Amino acid sequence: MSNWKDAGFGAGHNHVFLGEAHEQNERKTWMVIALCSAMMVAEIAGGSLFGSLALIADGLHMSTHAGAMLIAALAYTYARKHATDSRFVFGTGKLGDLAGFTSAVVLAMIALLIAYEAVLRFFSPVPIHFGEAIPIAVVGLLVNLASVWLLSGDHHGHSHGHGHGHSDAHGHADTHSHEDEVKRILAHTGGFELSIYEDGVPPVFRVTPEAGTQPLSADAVSVTTVRPDGSRQTFSFVDRGGYLESIQQVPEPHAFRTIVRLPGEEHSVDFVEHDHEAHAGTVRDHNMRAAYVHVMADAAVSVLAIIGLVLARAFGWNWMDPLAGVVGALVIANWSYGLIRDTGAILLDMNRDGRMTVRVRQIIEGAGDRVLDLHVWRVGPGHLSAIISVVTNSERRPDYYRSALAHIEGLSHLTVEVNPSSNK
Repeated sequence: MSNWKDAGFGAGHNHVFLGEAHEQNERKTWMVIALCSAMMVAEIAGGSLFGSLALIADGLHMSTHAGAMLIAALAYTYARKHATDSRFVFGTGKLGDLAGFTSAVVLAMIALLIAYEAVLRFFSPVPIHFGEAIPIAVVGLLVNLASVWLLSGDHHGHSHGHGHGHSDAHGHADTHSHEDEVKRILAHTGGFELSIYEDGVPPVFRVTPEAGTQPLSADAVSVTTVRPDGSRQTFSFVDRGGYLESIQQVPEPHAFRTIVRLPGEEHSVDFVEHDHEAHAGTVRDHNMRAAYVHVMADAAVSVLAIIGLVLARAFGWNWMDPLAGVVGALVIANWSYGLIRDTGAILLDMNRDGRMTVRVRQIIEGAGDRVLDLHVWRVGPGHLSAIISVVTNSERRPDYYRSALAHIEGLSHLTVEVNPSSNK
């Protein structure tokens, strides 16, 4: 048997690894730029017309705000226009992470400048024109809140958690959180739920009658799984009091067609498994996250500035203004560090969450093969790539492994090398 090597599967083979909300996020970012630019022009023009240095200064600050958004917007536009450019070996999905990293560095520099200015004002206080400074800070906060609203969305990642209640043999209620693993069967005698139960126990099938449906006898029910490679397995059941449970465990992966045999009838049900434990970083759009963090940081600084100015005006605590600047700098620096850490790891192809790697290894080795080498890394929001080297005693080819792994959500690009076992 010779070595076999193959790459890709599904739509992911075209190397377009952009996030699902890419175009929507692109539009949002350009809208924020338009808002900030309009505010910038109004403040600079108003400051020049009325001789307000504070207005001009805030207008210039707003220009840096728009500039940071421009990094994100241009990254979205460029990634979309060059998504099919063959020069980008793994697509342009990571361009957003590069933009996010750049924005994070800019945020860190802003934090240092704010801290530097605040420290100078501690030692060399300057007169504060409260009548101008407070209204400008309020207007700046409103603009930032509008920007936060425009950018709000699902850039923090997705969370899946749809519970299905079942009772165990002792009558205790358990929650099953796999939304795609509970199927309803409408039989002649009533409705039943077919589920794969695996909370704290090895996975098993359960057949639960709906309210008002007469329970079935265990020996009158069977379930046969038909996997993508054509292999079949039949499961028999035992009565657990209130529901039937399969005697045999359900092997991974839980992606197959089931033939459910009930008295006098037969039903076909498909199970499609998703990786619900995937880390949020797999689907997070770090470009949008960077834009969001920037406006949140600006809003936080505005809030702190308003508090500091109000207290300074009310009680004469002029030191509250630079203190608010120091606190704001620390908040921005913390957000910047988190963004640099996460985007830097992606740019260096670091696999910070090994659960996907473990998942792939379990599926391959659960079929009797051995994983010789395995690399998993992110190529875009919601898109992972994997390179796998497998040692097998069988005559399996790469398409077998692509089929076995095709159900894993987010695994968009796969390269498989199959090696014959030396023990064969």
